[in-house]
Amino acid sequence: MTSPEAFTELPSVAPQLRALRRRASLTLEAAAGAAGLSPAHLSRLETGQRQPSLPMLLALARIYGTTVSELLGETAADRDAVVRAADMEATEAGGWTYVQAGASGRGMQALRVQVPQGSQGDIVRVHPGEEWLYVLKGRLRLRLGDATHRLGPGDSAHFDSLTPHRIAAQDPDGVELLFVHTLLQSPTATLCLGPTPGETP
Repeated sequence: MTSPEAFTELPSVAPQLRALRRRASLTLEAAAGAAGLSPAHLSRLETGQRQPSLPMLLALARIYGTTVSELLGETAADRDAVVRAADMEATEAGGWTYVQAGASGRGMQALRVQVPQGSQGDIVRVHPGEEWLYVLKGRLRLRLGDATHRLGPGDSAHFDSLTPHRIAAQDPDGVELLFVHTLLQSPTATLCLGPTPGETP
């Protein structure tokens, strides 16, 4: 697996990663192990020597019981029920583009995600919780355990996140989807995130 693409501007992500790990009372080794990373790799993320991809941010957010927005150091919203389109800002990570589609500080996180073809399609995710996704545009190849599903616009999937899963765009133009996942509130929760077995992160 190639190195993840760096964010263009993430001045706050390194100190936020370290501060939130300490708030969760996790050692570098424990947090790295839960996220499927080496302690050295997580240390480089916390010191700004490397920039995390979106899947890494999702992994760390679940482990720390927080949101990607807080990891990025974004100002917490007032937890309004309505999120206006004008207030949504796109962020790119590892080839994916995502927009926060729900208020921060909730038990679930909602994202609008654009996944280009070939981007992170080899990453297998396994973690506690639930995920729901809805295809807005394009075609999605969803691997759940040993089964492969192809979803088109209007199709959705709701599954237990402990089932090993992969997400990949089937078309050259990529796929756009709504994505909702539960946030873990326990720092002891485990999560495995990484490339397929036999590949190096």
